Amino acid sequence: MLIFRKLLKLTTPKRYASASTIYALSSAYGKCGVSVIRVSGPQTRKCLSNIVGSVKLKERHAHLKALYHPKTNEMIDKGLVLWFPGPSSFTGEDCCEFQVHGSIAVISAMLDALSHISGLRPANPGEFTKRAFFGNKLDLTEVEGLADLIHAETEAQRKQALQQSNGSLSRLYDNWRKRLIRCAAHLEAYIDFGEDENIEEDIVVQLSKELKNLQKEITVHLNDQRQGEMLRDGVRTCIIGAPNVGKSSLLNYLCQKDVAIVSPIAGTTRDAIESTLSFGGYPVRIVDTAGLRSFTTDTIEQQGILKTKKSAEDADLILLITDAAHFKRMNSFTGSRIESYCLEYLKELDLDQNIFRKKRVQLIVNKIDILSKEEVQALTNLPNVIGISCKENYNMLDFMARLENILRELCGSPLAEAPRLTHARYRVHLERCIEHIKEFLEEYSPDVFPDMAISALKLRNAIKDIERITGHVSTDDILDVVFKDFCIGK
Repeated sequence: MLIFRKLLKLTTPKRYASASTIYALSSAYGKCGVSVIRVSGPQTRKCLSNIVGSVKLKERHAHLKALYHPKTNEMIDKGLVLWFPGPSSFTGEDCCEFQVHGSIAVISAMLDALSHISGLRPANPGEFTKRAFFGNKLDLTEVEGLADLIHAETEAQRKQALQQSNGSLSRLYDNWRKRLIRCAAHLEAYIDFGEDENIEEDIVVQLSKELKNLQKEITVHLNDQRQGEMLRDGVRTCIIGAPNVGKSSLLNYLCQKDVAIVSPIAGTTRDAIESTLSFGGYPVRIVDTAGLRSFTTDTIEQQGILKTKKSAEDADLILLITDAAHFKRMNSFTGSRIESYCLEYLKELDLDQNIFRKKRVQLIVNKIDILSKEEVQALTNLPNVIGISCKENYNMLDFMARLENILRELCGSPLAEAPRLTHARYRVHLERCIEHIKEFLEEYSPDVFPDMAISALKLRNAIKDIERITGHVSTDDILDVVFKDFCIGK
């Protein structure tokens, strides 16, 4: 137990004491009803006495006060003042907030007043959250969850980010970290005191069992089909098809505005046109691409075709669109022919047919207004196909419902009890952690008795990879990446 506590202490970050006191506008800049200005640091009490006067404020209560400029003693505004003494604050330091009327003049006057108080300086982007991290108020997963919450644009993104900022991932990874530390402590105790203290010789067997359980849990967590990452970043969706099958018309319908030129002339779309949309609370980054054909002498169109192929390789979802005339000509009104039709169509488009097997592909047949009622009915009964007419606005609502269902399957539903990976760097470190555990387990076979000191080092490396996710072991480059997207005042 002593070694376990020492290892746990070595991997617990020290509290961060800052010398400076920072301030910033925490709400959006511009005309609004109320603006919030935040202050954090050791000079916060001094700041309050300069702005409000020597009135004692009850902590964590709102007080309506007149606010004065410390240099001119002129009243700036009348607003709410909140006092949060450390460590019971967002940053862990002494903090306060001024809630003032949201005019540009009032904001400017308040910031000028704070600049005239010695020991105060403007905050850098993300510095309040960075101090919360160094003050052990948040770990890096919670910090990144908070950043995701600020940038969330859809309901599903909000739910996932809120759960992460509230510590759902942090608790999961911290549990794995503590179990690994306990395994490492038991192994090192056996190395150091096994003979003297009569520590059980089957300790390695017990450790191997626990490490196998950990390996299984982490592997299950990794096998999430990138649901959390897709929900956070948006499902990369690519509209692909031959020229003049209605790709740009479909994009315009989805965006509910003319973002792409629609023309009967083949090869109109030369470049990839990207739009970010929300369907049922799920984010989509949708790309309209150049029509694919096997031969063209147009140099610019050739460049567009290359971009289309690259977009297909990077996509999470491919909307493979054809027209009813081509579909009918290939005699594809039977369910057994759908897969072969898609493969033949991809071959015509000079695309890798493995895309159909590696990616989620939805076949869309456009221009079904040219078909007979019997043919439309036969098409409707086919699995994994949806027929539409962009021109006549036919069956578009059914297509939207189908698209929303696909997105729900791809992104899943955010659950606090089963948090998902949301960042690629988490995946990298967890895969390395598994590799270290795997190396440890492979060495302990019935015929091999390895160097335990080296084995203990592998467990320490596994622990460090978990800690690099949460920030228990941090490097400046990781911190720079995490905090760079925060706005000033947060």
